[in-house]
Amino acid sequence: MSSSLRPPAQRPCESCPYRRDVPAGIWAREEYAKLRRYDAETPDQPTGLFQCHQVDADSAVRRVCAGWAGCHPGEELLALRLAVLEGRIDAPTYQAVVEYVSPVPLFRSGSDAAAHGEVGIDAPTEEARRLINKISRTRNDLVR
Repeated sequence: MSSSLRPPAQRPCESCPYRRDVPAGIWAREEYAKLRRYDAETPDQPTGLFQCHQVDADSAVRRVCAGWAGCHPGEELLALRLAVLEGRIDAPTYQAVVEYVSPVPLFRSGSDAAAHGEVGIDAPTEEARRLINKISRTRNDLVR
């Protein structure tokens, strides 16, 4: 079985909302809200895999978000279980997510990451604006 969704990158990208060193406010409020939903008990979690924000939606090469993989215990992620059962990812990708350990500090939960990120939405710092511009150049599916 082949999978178009690749395992997490070696390290979360520089704009990953799960990274503790990422400036607040670089993602929309709706994007931060998604992070909290994966903190729920397994049956109450979203069924969609959390994918890296650095690749636009039309790209043929997508990957599981490294920050998401590092923040949440993989065995408890409903989306990960369903993806392997439904053939959306292969067994090696599943195992890579379950075993993933981030080389950079991450927030302890999606709720913590979201709370941090939401603080800067209305007044992003210069560093946050730099990352917003970089993401905008990378993603052709974003609407301003």
